[in-house]
Amino acid sequence: MSPTRAVTTHDGPRRDWLVRDGLWVAIAALVLRVGVVIWAAGRFPPAGDGQFYDVVAGRIARGLGYTWLWPDGAVTYAAHYPIGYPALVGMLYLLLGHHTWLAMVLNAVAGSASVLATHRIVSTRASRGASLTAALIAAVHPTLLAYTPAMMTEVVTGACLALAACAALGLWPKGSRSRWLRLVLVGAILGVATLIRPEQLVFAPFLGWIAMSERHRTGGAGEPSSDPTRPEPTRRWPSLGPGLAGAAGTLLLVVCFCLPWTIRNCHRMDRCAFISANAGWNLLIGTSPSGHGGWVPVDQIGVPGACRTVFSEVAKDDCFLRAAYRRISLHPSSWLKLIPGKLDRTFGDVGAPGWYLGASNGTIFTARARLWLAGAEVIFQRALLLMVAVAMALKPGPRYRVRRVLALIAAVCFCSTIAWMGVLLLVIGAVVLGRRLLEDPPFLMAAFGLGAAALIHGVFFGGARYAMPLLPLLIAAAAVPTSWWPGLRAGRL
Repeated sequence: MSPTRAVTTHDGPRRDWLVRDGLWVAIAALVLRVGVVIWAAGRFPPAGDGQFYDVVAGRIARGLGYTWLWPDGAVTYAAHYPIGYPALVGMLYLLLGHHTWLAMVLNAVAGSASVLATHRIVSTRASRGASLTAALIAAVHPTLLAYTPAMMTEVVTGACLALAACAALGLWPKGSRSRWLRLVLVGAILGVATLIRPEQLVFAPFLGWIAMSERHRTGGAGEPSSDPTRPEPTRRWPSLGPGLAGAAGTLLLVVCFCLPWTIRNCHRMDRCAFISANAGWNLLIGTSPSGHGGWVPVDQIGVPGACRTVFSEVAKDDCFLRAAYRRISLHPSSWLKLIPGKLDRTFGDVGAPGWYLGASNGTIFTARARLWLAGAEVIFQRALLLMVAVAMALKPGPRYRVRRVLALIAAVCFCSTIAWMGVLLLVIGAVVLGRRLLEDPPFLMAAFGLGAAALIHGVFFGGARYAMPLLPLLIAAAAVPTSWWPGLRAGRL
């Protein structure tokens, strides 16, 4: 029996390995991350945005809410950063005391949950070996592992995204009732993710559509067999109505989940803000040539004259937003020229864990350690992208010559300094696949995530850590082709 044939069965043995393998690798990943926490606790205090999250989480734990104490003693309500992550850390502080290592434990648990979700996503499409490969890569990926001590949002956001994707593919038996349960679960998970990072809202209609769509093949999930004598399963395309209902329903659920915080902002701040009040800041930063597509302090850019006397948080963000619009409208070509740099910072750069650890305690985590870690990150990052390109090239479906050419050019890009261009070619390849893309949910999710990240950070500004939440989806898409290798060696693909 071929590995792919085993995937399409729904008997007891398959359920046994599906649960057992995923749990064991997730436990191993948790042990690794706990080891990192034990090493880092007490040595690496919060750095960067983590300093802000730590202060706000402490105030929340003391019952002071999302407020900020200024040097002159004034206390104001705040909404500059999203509430989700400091609220989660604040709950831990409330229960167990103000210990920064609790945020590391939260990241460790979230990281192991990502491993379990990645295993489950791949198991819906590929063999046991491919599922284990994906889970092991997610468990030992140096970026995800080394970022565990960081009091930052990316690890938890990635876990929420992977769990929502897993839920959208189905955790219950097939049926209309189970689809509605999937919809609710996806909405709740993405609601948490959106409160942590508002841009995760773009995944709500996409994953809601997947959750409510019919299965794309009769007889269960699984990669088409490489055996040419085996009859091809009957395709059944999802009807448009349930998919649109799922997209609209999930978007509504996520908005309703976040609505209480929006009402709080309308009541406590000078004007309403959906979740946070930093979109204007980020767009203004993204118009500055001095940042070369990445983050740069607003003071270095120069605070617009009209905004210098605006001190209210939301009003200042709105002022920055209008100033950014003016800069873009007056010099659109200059803004467009920054987009390649933004995409390069997002998809071609590494070093977020090393930067955080070095900024937190450069004595322990030296420049040499950062260099070694960045090298390991580059190897894993480019290998994953190359495997996704292989998946696109070998995937059964139309226009395979076009896809193989795109994959070859993308592979060249991934082996050079223009990896961001290879990412865009992967997204184009997904579009070329058309409706056949629906038959491969891991690749579909990875392509959508890459496209959404390219759009968002091409508009605002880029950074290596902003692509980090997509890593579980990329690992899932990269691991699926390992189920095809026996057929590839036999000349059947």
